[in-house]
Amino acid sequence: MSDETLHPARIGVWFVGARGSVATTAVVGALGVSHGLAPATGLVTELPELDPDGLPDLGALVFGGHDVSSQGVPKKAEALVAGGVVPAAVVSAIGAGLDAIDAEVRPGYVAGEETATKAVERLAGDIADFRERHGLARVVVVDVASTQPPVDEPDHVVDLDDRLPVGAVYALAAFRAGAPYVSFTPSPCLRLPVVVEAAARAGLPYAGCDGKTGETLLKSALAPMFAMRALELRSWTSVNLLGGGDGQTLSDPEAARSKTVAKRSGLDAMVGRPVPGPMHIDQVEDLGEWKTAWDHVRFDGFLGTRMTLQLTWQGCDSSLAAPLVLDLVRLVAAAHEAGRSGPQPALAFFFKDPVGGTEHRLSEQWRDLVAWRGGLGA
Repeated sequence: MSDETLHPARIGVWFVGARGSVATTAVVGALGVSHGLAPATGLVTELPELDPDGLPDLGALVFGGHDVSSQGVPKKAEALVAGGVVPAAVVSAIGAGLDAIDAEVRPGYVAGEETATKAVERLAGDIADFRERHGLARVVVVDVASTQPPVDEPDHVVDLDDRLPVGAVYALAAFRAGAPYVSFTPSPCLRLPVVVEAAARAGLPYAGCDGKTGETLLKSALAPMFAMRALELRSWTSVNLLGGGDGQTLSDPEAARSKTVAKRSGLDAMVGRPVPGPMHIDQVEDLGEWKTAWDHVRFDGFLGTRMTLQLTWQGCDSSLAAPLVLDLVRLVAAAHEAGRSGPQPALAFFFKDPVGGTEHRLSEQWRDLVAWRGGLGA
């Protein structure tokens, strides 16, 4: 394809889990906002500190992806309307756009049905074909699929074989296709040597993992407060109630371990030591797309006075996640255009378990993100 047929302003978004709740909410949001049907509430990249005029426009995003589900994007959007997640009027107005996006969804990877080697080639071919057919300057691959179990010995996963976690297969496919990669789901993939080396060979940026949307967002804002005020944090107990597909996935103890490890490591890092207190993630099917988190925090004040903070967070997981996914697409696309490669630790602002970075305090992450964004144009 000649340079003349490329449209530099058009950016491809390739979702892993394209027919899921988060991807569908992101698509409805992007189309709704770009057509003036909805406000840009929740989109960090619309804040002046991040210079939105220098980022890809939401209306210039072209969507496609992989999924193992046969339920189409329009049907998922209808279910999200019924669940009170997205507005019926917006979905009705963009119906043709949802049909077109669903036509761009290709069969995903199921471990055991094909070798990892064949899967990487097939998935990478789908991404490259998508870019070529639409004349896109670049494609950003975003994994918004289900939580994946951790890998206890990641340094031992060094070969492209069938021991590779599902997320790593998609990451390798993205890099094979020349596409930057974002792991928004809890996944060990971006720390596996075989994946890190593939990204380095391709000279591509990547970011992850596990989007910070709810309880951990609160912790990253509140935990530093105790340290700054010299208050002794004694324990932090967390109970998370989830419905929908995420709740079902996390009812598996191994999958839940990926999530709790990420949540726990951030809190301990901010406080500077292990903080006692159990952490539970429980499925409540009736909650659907909604989640509730309850936290009980014990701390000591002056002269050892015992005090308590209790808080409840109730939110819609897909609505919290979707704008951050769009933010990451815009920022990673800009990083790719600027020639950045490797992990992007300044994007830790968006993640529970940031790859390539150790900063978990929200205010410091915001400072780093703003500085990083300013440096992209330098």
